Amino acid sequence: MKNLILMLCFIGFSSSLHAQKNEAFEIITKPITYDSERKQLSLEYLKNHHGLIQKEPTIIPKIIVLHYTAGGTLSSNFNYFNNTYIENSRTFNKKQSKLNVSSHYLVDRDGTIYQIIPDTLFARHTIDLNYCAIGVENIGSKKQPLTKKQVEANAFLIRKLTKEYNIEYVIGHSEYGKFRKTKLWKELDSKYFTGKEDPGENFMIKVRELISDLNLKKEL
Repeated sequence: MKNLILMLCFIGFSSSLHAQKNEAFEIITKPITYDSERKQLSLEYLKNHHGLIQKEPTIIPKIIVLHYTAGGTLSSNFNYFNNTYIENSRTFNKKQSKLNVSSHYLVDRDGTIYQIIPDTLFARHTIDLNYCAIGVENIGSKKQPLTKKQVEANAFLIRKLTKEYNIEYVIGHSEYGKFRKTKLWKELDSKYFTGKEDPGENFMIKVRELISDLNLKKEL
């Protein structure tokens, strides 16, 4: 009887380990170019848009912003973010800064997470909140809905980041406008604002269901 109890305990422990392994996602470091040019453009952005004069383009993360890439593959989006300067066709954004858009993480459709910029370095991904936000881009679009694996990977990543930083908010890119006229809004140009729909309401509902115990806010 004692041996049977021990065996059942071992089986239960093994099952628990297997479940934990299934919940874990691989984070692969795949850095984009963050050379002196990107550094200088980032410092200029912090100064011109947030009134922050810094020696290094660092941030103190308080917010995680989830996005989708609006198409493409992992490779094409990595190559796009790897450019230091924003493309000429994005005239509205280019008038604000020559710095290219980017994010801290790229999540592929199978849930694999790629870190392309260190968490505490500046990345241009969400108007106004860049100075305190970690950006997570998911490969997909409105016509190519994000996957269950991406939902789970985002929840895993949020849990990890919440343990490492004083994260208070998790929002979708479409929700960033809720921070206007709050103490966190530092954008100096009142006309610099664009409507967003990514990563989709359904995706945000599913991610929030998996991280509900963290009690992270979606607005101030």
